Amino acid sequence: MTAVEAEDLLRRLTPQVLGALVRRYGHFDLAEDATQEALLAAATQWPRDGLPHDPRAWLVTVASRRLTDLLRAEQARRRREETVAQWALTQAGQTGAGEDRPADADDTLVLLFMCCHSSLSVASQIALTLRAVGGLSAAEIARALLTSEQTVTRRITRAKQSIKDSGVPFARPSGDAGRLDTVLRVLYLIFNEGYASTAGTQLLRADLADEAIRLTRILHAILPDDSEVSGLLALMLLVHARHRARTGADGSLIPMAEQDRSRWDRAAIEEGIALITAALPRGPTGPYQLQAAIAAVHDEADTAEATDWTQIAALYGVLLQLDDSPVVALNHAVAVAMIAGPRAGLALLQRLETDSRMTGNRRFHAVRAHLLEQSGDPGAALAAYQTAVQYATNTQQQRYLYQQITRLQDRPDPATPPPP
Repeated sequence: MTAVEAEDLLRRLTPQVLGALVRRYGHFDLAEDATQEALLAAATQWPRDGLPHDPRAWLVTVASRRLTDLLRAEQARRRREETVAQWALTQAGQTGAGEDRPADADDTLVLLFMCCHSSLSVASQIALTLRAVGGLSAAEIARALLTSEQTVTRRITRAKQSIKDSGVPFARPSGDAGRLDTVLRVLYLIFNEGYASTAGTQLLRADLADEAIRLTRILHAILPDDSEVSGLLALMLLVHARHRARTGADGSLIPMAEQDRSRWDRAAIEEGIALITAALPRGPTGPYQLQAAIAAVHDEADTAEATDWTQIAALYGVLLQLDDSPVVALNHAVAVAMIAGPRAGLALLQRLETDSRMTGNRRFHAVRAHLLEQSGDPGAALAAYQTAVQYATNTQQQRYLYQQITRLQDRPDPATPPPP
C-alpha cells in the first residue's frame, strides 16, 4: 500500500473510528486526540508493514488504548480502571463474544449531527465538521477557510467544549428534521465556499468542494431515501461538473455563457441528473431539489443559446414560494430577463434595491449593470459595475468587474460621430 492510498483510506475511516470511541467512552475531545494518534501510527506503519486484515478494527483498538491512557492521566488510576472495567463488563453482558454494534454509518451520522449542534455558530459547525467528519487537520481547515490555524483551533476547542457542556448524548437522532436541515446547510455552505471563494486570489477551491461532496455522499449513503439529501448531492455534482471550465489558465473568471462545455464533467452530470430524477417523484419537494433541477437544465443544454430559460424561470418561481430570499429573487430576475428582455429583469430588480441584504451584494449590482447595458444605458451600467467592485472580496471577481468597467469606459460615446 502506498502512502497516498493509506491517506485516502484513513480519511474515509476517520469518522467511523472517532464515532466508535465517542459512543463507547464519551469525551469527544480526548477521543479525537486518541483517533489522531491512531491515524498517525497507521500512516507510519501501514505503508511499511502492509494493510491489516480489518483496518477499522486496528484503528479502534489502537485509539482505544491511547484513550484509556489519556483518561488515566486525567483521573486517579483506581477510579479510571474501575470505570473501564465496569464498562467492559457491561459491554460483555450486552454483546457476548461478538460486538453487536450499530452500523459504522450510524456513527458518522451522529458525528455530523453533533458537529452541527444548535449551540454552535455556523463557523464552528463548519470547522468541526471538517475536522471530525472530514478528517482535515487544523492547518488544512485554515487554508480552506482562509483563516489562521490558531483561529480554527480556537473554534474547534470552543465547539467541543460547547458540546460537552450541552450534555448531548451520543445517539442516533430520531425524527429531528430541524437538525438534519442544519447538517444540510453546513454541507451546502462548505460546498459554496469551494465553488465560489468568498475572498482570496482563487475563484474556486476544488479540494473544498470535493470534500463537501464526499461528506454529502456519506450522508446520502446513510439516508438514501431522503429526497433533500439526494437533492443536495445532485446539486453539488451538477454545479461542480462545470468547475474545470469556470476559470482560464490564469485563474480568471469565465461566465457560464462563454465556457467550453466540452470540459464539463459528463459523468458527474449524469449522476446528478439520475439522483434528482429519482428524488423529485418521492417528495416532498424542497429547495435543494429545485436548485438541482435548475442546475440540471443548465447542464443539459449543449450551448448557452439552447438553455431552456422558460423552465428555469418557472423552477425559480416555485423556489420563491419555498424560499422567499433575495438571492432566489435575483436569480429569478435573471431568468425572466433571458425570456422577456433586460427591462423585464430590471423591473424585478427594483423590488430588491431597498433590501438591505442586497445593497451590499456584489452580484446584485453586477447583474443590474449587465441588464442596464443590455437595455441601452451604458452610463448607468458603468456606475453599477463600479458599485459592484466595491463589494467584491475575491481577487478574480474584482478582476472580472474591472474588465467590464474598462470596457465601458473605452466604449465610444454614441453622441460623438465616428472619425472620418
